Amino acid sequence: MAEPHKRKLRRVTVIYWVLLLYIVAALVWWYYSLELQSREMYALKKAGIETLSKDTAVYRQRLFQIEDQRRRDTVKHQSEGLTFLLLITVGAVFIYRAVRRQFRVQQQQQNFIMAVTHELKTPIAVSRLNLETMQKHQLPEEKQSKLVKMTLQETLRLDTLINNILLSSQLEANAYQMQHDAVDLSKLVCDVVTAFKARYPDREVAVDVAKELRINGDSVLLNLLVSNLLENAHKYSPKPKPISLSLQHTGNHIQLQVADEGAGIEADERERVFQKFYRIGNEATRKAKGTGLGLWLCRKIVQDHRATIRIADHNPVGSIFIVQFNS
Repeated sequence: MAEPHKRKLRRVTVIYWVLLLYIVAALVWWYYSLELQSREMYALKKAGIETLSKDTAVYRQRLFQIEDQRRRDTVKHQSEGLTFLLLITVGAVFIYRAVRRQFRVQQQQQNFIMAVTHELKTPIAVSRLNLETMQKHQLPEEKQSKLVKMTLQETLRLDTLINNILLSSQLEANAYQMQHDAVDLSKLVCDVVTAFKARYPDREVAVDVAKELRINGDSVLLNLLVSNLLENAHKYSPKPKPISLSLQHTGNHIQLQVADEGAGIEADERERVFQKFYRIGNEATRKAKGTGLGLWLCRKIVQDHRATIRIADHNPVGSIFIVQFNS
């Protein structure tokens, strides 16, 4: 969380606790005042029957009534006080969590805007620079071909980003009409890997795909799922290190694994990375590109296909993203 947000959250937290302590103190004072008033009334009523003889039945009956009323008043005050305290506690916990969640979402959305701005500007700037260079200079064919290739790569990156944003919006609003067709997952995965290798020829990808593994699903979403997992592995692992992808039939499941040899993901971060807009670290300091939508989309696509996704350690270093489909 950025420093301004931390300061703002600390300020709100201090105000919150001050108000909560004031409310609890007011409740304690209210209970003390009622008990004090009840004690005074008890003393007055008891003094009112002192004129009666203590050996008479009338005195004992009146004293019993006064003491019984005193006990009932005490129980009533305690019950009301505990009820109010319970309601205040439940409300305080709910509000505290809601405020912290709102600050967290606000920070994630700010990170997303910063990331998207950077991700949109970079490919546009690179493509424009390449085209202007080719327009102004007579370049050798080899260099010209290299610039065209770079421009196409940046255009594809821009296309992927826009698709992620549009699809995330449609999926969240239930506006996307998901198809349930028979999909040759083996062929789809191989096609995605081929396209990935064309975009990143310097990245080694070790592929182990069993043939003719089929599931019912949406080929567009499944294509995006595999592509996003490969892009994620590419972003967060050093360039010389290979990416491993396997698709195998295991028991009653078809299992897709994408492994990298990056820094890995801490156990307490493995659920958070699937949250929308969430990225480990801060947008102002992190080096890896991204918007915080890719892995959220992966989980959404997996859930829509009634599958599961989880993260495991990759020995000696790195992470493995494991997707299990029902076969």
